[in-house]
Amino acid sequence: MSAWRLTHVPEPALAFGFGQTAEHPKDGLFLFGPPASNQNPARMDVGVIGTPQGIARYEHWVRALSSTIAAIEKGKEENKMMWPGFQAVFGVPWPAKPFASCTIDGKELSRRIRIEDRHQAIYEAVNVYAEALRKYLREEEARPKLWFAIVPEETFRFGRPKSFVPRDQREKSTSPINRKAARSILTKGSMFPEENEAAAIYEYELNFHNQLKARLLDTDQVIQVVRESTLAPDESEEGSRRSLQDPASVAWNLATTSFYKAGGRPWRIAEVREGVCYVGLVFKRIENAKGRDNACCGAQMFLGTGEGVVFKGAVGPWYSETEKSFHLDRHQAAELMKLIVDAYQELHRRPPRELFVHGQTWFDAEEWVGFSSTVPEATKLVGVRIRRQNEIKLFRYGKKPVLRGTAMIARSGRSAYLWTAGFTPRLDTYPGREVPNPLTVDIVRGDADIEQVLSDLMALTKLNFNNAGFSDGLPVTLRFADLVGEILTAGPAGPRAPLPFKFYI
Repeated sequence: MSAWRLTHVPEPALAFGFGQTAEHPKDGLFLFGPPASNQNPARMDVGVIGTPQGIARYEHWVRALSSTIAAIEKGKEENKMMWPGFQAVFGVPWPAKPFASCTIDGKELSRRIRIEDRHQAIYEAVNVYAEALRKYLREEEARPKLWFAIVPEETFRFGRPKSFVPRDQREKSTSPINRKAARSILTKGSMFPEENEAAAIYEYELNFHNQLKARLLDTDQVIQVVRESTLAPDESEEGSRRSLQDPASVAWNLATTSFYKAGGRPWRIAEVREGVCYVGLVFKRIENAKGRDNACCGAQMFLGTGEGVVFKGAVGPWYSETEKSFHLDRHQAAELMKLIVDAYQELHRRPPRELFVHGQTWFDAEEWVGFSSTVPEATKLVGVRIRRQNEIKLFRYGKKPVLRGTAMIARSGRSAYLWTAGFTPRLDTYPGREVPNPLTVDIVRGDADIEQVLSDLMALTKLNFNNAGFSDGLPVTLRFADLVGEILTAGPAGPRAPLPFKFYI
């Protein structure tokens, strides 16, 4: 008897308005709109932070979004769908005039992002946006549902980790210390408050996008960072033109994530398993680690309805150079799981019936004892390791690759290969270039039906509200692990209350 058996996991259906279902988010939204919910916004009240030019481009783009946009004639089949207009899709208006506007000085922003000390440059450029938003929050009572931070192309270009400003364009640094001195001060401290203050900027990541998100988390405002060239690709500077998706696809994707971040639910899994909670573990190594504290941990909790919450755990010696993997100690595992269970009970007034922990490494004994210690006895706890791999290929006769949803299950019933990418009948194509690789799925702790685990993973590949694509290659519990980890570690470590997932993407 073979050690493996081949099967196929059916494509999960998504639920939309009027109790209707569809496989593709675009189909469901086009025909039925989002499912009814008292959380859906009655209107898109969006605030904008940007230069006068950026705000004008935002208004022009929103006006275009209210009308139809033709689909591309040539290109990937998955993108060949017209945009019907925002209100036609989501059933609510999006006024072109911003609910609130914070106008920033483009020349000052341009000067700051060119400062020769890159830490100071990015910190001061983020300050332009942060100070504008905080000033609004101090002086005004009305709150938008969502803020668009419109970023000029040069700010994005010079605000990346390895960005390089031409020597003849650099602005002189005003920082009293350099990076080397700052590292010494951050480790040992200084008797002079001004030196400690100057050194603090070197604790932030050299990434404008991530630093902006991280530094504004304490405002409880949802931020969508958008490059000016996304809103007006034809007006970009010569030499900085980007290769963008077609206008209809940009409309679908940016409108979907905006509706979600404004409080709406674009869709949900049609056959939601009640009482089930999925958690993805997040780890990120810290570049400027102090002593043994070399990594930050976190967790993303998701429900089949699409609700997501991010929890920040402690910074500690979680990364092992010997094993090349991350593991929590018993105490921190217990603390993190308690946050998750408490948050679930606050949402549902009862503990979860089943709780699946998804990770990319094995859960060691100490870690699992910690997780188990704070989970109620009535909750079934299961640990699942999920990894991308290219060790095995599966081929079909003919020209079409393996079907999405194909699975090879081990005789033990605890391991499987799952092809979350592959030929997709609804798209009549495989939206990839190379032979699709499967995920390796192992039930490493607890007990569960492997076919149910695979079915859940297929459904979780369709809960990415950051775009309106058909599916992802990874479940949402792990899809954004790197991005969330980057936001969690983009600034100084410190306690942070759990926040909805939409604050991080």
